[in-house]
Amino acid sequence: MDKDDVIAFFNRRALSWDARMVRDELVIRKILDNAEIWDGLDILDVACGTGVLISDYLARGVRHITGIDIAPEMIRIAQEKFPQKQVELICGDAETMPRKKRFDRIMVYNAFPHFENPMVLLAALTEQLKCGGRLSIAHGMSREQLKQHHTGSARAVSVDLPTAEILAEMMEKFHLSVDVVISDERMYQVSGRK
Repeated sequence: MDKDDVIAFFNRRALSWDARMVRDELVIRKILDNAEIWDGLDILDVACGTGVLISDYLARGVRHITGIDIAPEMIRIAQEKFPQKQVELICGDAETMPRKKRFDRIMVYNAFPHFENPMVLLAALTEQLKCGGRLSIAHGMSREQLKQHHTGSARAVSVDLPTAEILAEMMEKFHLSVDVVISDERMYQVSGRK
């Protein structure tokens, strides 16, 4: 998978992204509860797109949100939507982002299959997690639904999502204590604490 293709794919879809977004509020609430997203925390939202979860983080009173996305058009739209001073939006690659800051929570929501080498991403994110922090990989649909969703044009910019058990094993290699593993018809989530 070529990163330039990923950028082009998401840039083309940025303007219609929010209109096409299907949100299951119960699933999102469960994902954020499992990730222990609450007030006073510093959050890194990886592949944040147009800021799909930013309003949810703000509603929970987080201290600071850093969103990163590789697609400039996604970030441009997110910046227009969220001018708040506690929201910082960066156009860049989460795998190579400079490690200047550490975060209480890192969320990869609806994006993990768009990273070709999950171990590279997990290594980069683990370095940015504070001691006691949580890293969550989550999707608002099941693994099977996601596989179906990524057929067609998205196939060129995504890889198969590993099973929740395999992802948990990957996270444990980075000394993350995995305590949430969900893979059902409504959602997919693996979370671990450093």
